[in-house]
Amino acid sequence: MSRVSRLLNTRADVWRRTRTSDGMGGWTQAWAKVATARLRLAQPSATERTVADQSGSTLTHVAYAEPDADIRRGDELRQGARVFTVLAVFEPSESGTYLRVNCELRQAAP
Repeated sequence: MSRVSRLLNTRADVWRRTRTSDGMGGWTQAWAKVATARLRLAQPSATERTVADQSGSTLTHVAYAEPDADIRRGDELRQGARVFTVLAVFEPSESGTYLRVNCELRQAAP
C-alpha cells in the first residue's frame, strides 16, 4: 500500500483503445475496460492550465493514483457519464509514491 492510498477517495474505470484484426487484412478499433483505479481528482492551478495550453492541450483535472495503476496516455477514465481523456502520466521524483495523471473532461453529447 502506497503512502497516498488513504487520500484516494474515488474510483474510475480505465478504458483503452484496442486493435483487432477484422479477418480481411484490416483492423477494427474498439474501447476495452482494462482496470478500475482508485483516484483523487483535483482541479489544476492556473499555472498548470497555462502550461498545458502552451503545449496545445486543455488540462481540466489532475488525478492522483496508486503508483502501480495501469493508466497510460490516451486512455479514458470513466465515472458514469463523466469521461476524462488522459493527456499525460507522470511519476514524482520519489519513485513508487503515486502517479499524477493529467486529464481533460469531455462533455457528453446531448
